Amino acid sequence: MSQSHALQWGAESLWQRLEPLLPGLSIEVVARSVSTNSALLERARVRAEPPTDELVQVRRSVESGAFGRRAADVQPCLLVAEHQTGGRGRLGRTWQSSVGASLTFSLSLPLNPADWSGLSLAVGVAIADALDPTGPAPRVGLKWPNDLWLMDPQAALGAPPGRKLGGILIETVTAGPVRLAVVGIGLNVLPQPLEDLSSGYACLQELDAATSAPSALAQVAEPLVRALKAFEQHGFAPFAERYAARDLLRGQVVTTTQAGVPTGVAAGISPKGALLVREGETLHEVSSGEVSVRLGLSAEDSR
Repeated sequence: MSQSHALQWGAESLWQRLEPLLPGLSIEVVARSVSTNSALLERARVRAEPPTDELVQVRRSVESGAFGRRAADVQPCLLVAEHQTGGRGRLGRTWQSSVGASLTFSLSLPLNPADWSGLSLAVGVAIADALDPTGPAPRVGLKWPNDLWLMDPQAALGAPPGRKLGGILIETVTAGPVRLAVVGIGLNVLPQPLEDLSSGYACLQELDAATSAPSALAQVAEPLVRALKAFEQHGFAPFAERYAARDLLRGQVVTTTQAGVPTGVAAGISPKGALLVREGETLHEVSSGEVSVRLGLSAEDSR
């Protein structure tokens, strides 16, 4: 039996826990998908298009794509792909994964927060807290705006503070009267040989030797749903303190792609989830783009 067929996801049990929180939820596990985010976005766009002959053909192609029992709808859906062949990260980056060694899934749901700012940070907090309950020295750190890292407490001076454990990709689409959020999660579960990883590689087995992709999903799914519901009601504020406890960048010399903020010292997160970067006496807010740690530099070196 292949490793793919050997995975036991416990979808019915997970559905029983989540459906009261998300009425109408479906949970679907497929052996392969190009991108779970793209699959769910495609469904919503099909539903939102007018009923033309072209739409009929698109709907048929969606329904024949082995995406489970539902297509072309905007009800909540948790879609898991055992193998995601074209996973996407921010700014068009690829997310490498393999069967059993990775957990790749997307959760789509209608969401209507007063302010969307900081949503990826709130999701990061929920996932990190589920995997690594807060203690005096958190093992899972958060790298603004959408990465989870496994911290290396004994990292040498000039070495990276940790290695990348997972990533988050959030996309939204208007579907009729609702705005649908699609929250994609990718987590490294077991060791695997991957190439060209600028942020290193870490996996959940380093936190728990007994972990598996299905057990990791069972661990993070409910906290994720609860976090999204809380964010819809209260925004980023309830997550700010918990994010600060895991902030990988705070105090680090960083470079950014935002015009006018080439290098500075990360100084935490604003109330709306922007990265604060101190350059001399000036405090900048970085709300988009990329940020990287300038290894080997101290905060004093940047002044």
